[in-house]
Amino acid sequence: MTQPPQGARRSYGVEAAPYDLPSPTTLKRARSAPSFLPSPTTLKRARSAPYFFLLPAAVLFALFFALPIGYAVWLSFHKVEIKGLGLGKGARSEVWAGLENYASALTDSEFLASALRVLGYGALVVPVMLGLALLFALLLDSERVRGRSFARLAIFLPYAVPGVIAAVLWGFLYLPDVSPFHYLLEKAGLPQPDLMDGGPLYLAMSNIAVWGGTGFNMIVIYTALRALPAEVYEAAKLDGCSELQIALRVKIPMVVPSLVLTFFFSIIATLQVFNEPMTLKPLTNGIPSTWSPLMKVYNDAFTGGNIHAASATAVVLALATFALSFALLRISHRRTAQGASR
Repeated sequence: MTQPPQGARRSYGVEAAPYDLPSPTTLKRARSAPSFLPSPTTLKRARSAPYFFLLPAAVLFALFFALPIGYAVWLSFHKVEIKGLGLGKGARSEVWAGLENYASALTDSEFLASALRVLGYGALVVPVMLGLALLFALLLDSERVRGRSFARLAIFLPYAVPGVIAAVLWGFLYLPDVSPFHYLLEKAGLPQPDLMDGGPLYLAMSNIAVWGGTGFNMIVIYTALRALPAEVYEAAKLDGCSELQIALRVKIPMVVPSLVLTFFFSIIATLQVFNEPMTLKPLTNGIPSTWSPLMKVYNDAFTGGNIHAASATAVVLALATFALSFALLRISHRRTAQGASR
């Protein structure tokens, strides 16, 4: 039996196992065994794998999002210059316009009027829609509610209806000649309001938006409520809080981030309203072709043929939406930080 190498631990009072040095053949086989460390080529492929999977999404983003935005910005800085009568080859040429299209858009009375109309429309839609969404979410989260699955589906179902179809359905319900509500009011001898003209038109279009958007916001808030820990509710009940007090003092403060998120989505959707007024326009004379900013863009591009001015108006609208969302997000973040510090 060979002796242990110098510096090895000795056992006192216990018989140690024999210590045999590996033979030269064993050492040669160990040196020639394949290594389990990845090769540089394998490491390089592993690092490039995430970019390979992201490539299809990046290509689609560039083709259908970044490229159209860039082209719209490029068009907004150009205009068509007409020489002579505008006839013949070379009579129309695209030249650099600088900020001329933007100045025209910001001083256009129709664009400013459409922006004011949309702000009034949003002042009706956003509070009512989010208030109903919060109310429905709190009711569905209550322990006493019955038929929760059916009620959740019934409230969310209008959101699945496309906006154009919803506007057509409600438009025919608003028309006095075909509306069953007007028929019932007439039989009852009650006044029949005209919801397709004047001030009631805002209420009519706001009703379509609230009917279609409440379900989505309700699902977002309801999901946040279901994610809250049950221990919080149990502690509140042990302290003697009623269902109403739990909703007002526990649930609503804890779902404020979800309320802020739905508020941002609602603001952006309001500034981009297009389907409702554009669909109801053929049914009434009370909706002009430039009722909303997006309708103004559509009218300039496809009716007036001035795609450069339309591009500038679209860029202004996008920047205004971004600025408003960013400002509201900063205010919300600041208030949340102040509340956490207290």
